Amino acid sequence: MISAELGKTLEAFVATMVDSGRYNSKSEVLREGVRLVQDREARLAALDAALARGLADSEAGRTRPADEVFDRLEAKYLAMIPHAE
Repeated sequence: MISAELGKTLEAFVATMVDSGRYNSKSEVLREGVRLVQDREARLAALDAALARGLADSEAGRTRPADEVFDRLEAKYLAMIPHAE
């Protein structure tokens, strides 16, 4: 069992969420909060992995000139704009 001191502000917020009926208990509010932190940490880990892959690609010379990439992206997004006829 985990016991945590939230402080007055967070404790009041948790109580408000329960009193409003949005959550059934304080534990439910805290579980939801931990799930959100867990999700954020997973997304940050995925971002860190993507950055590491990008840096490894760059160090290995697997890159393209920025102008080439920007030109390709510009063409892609211009093609998505509906043209008035």
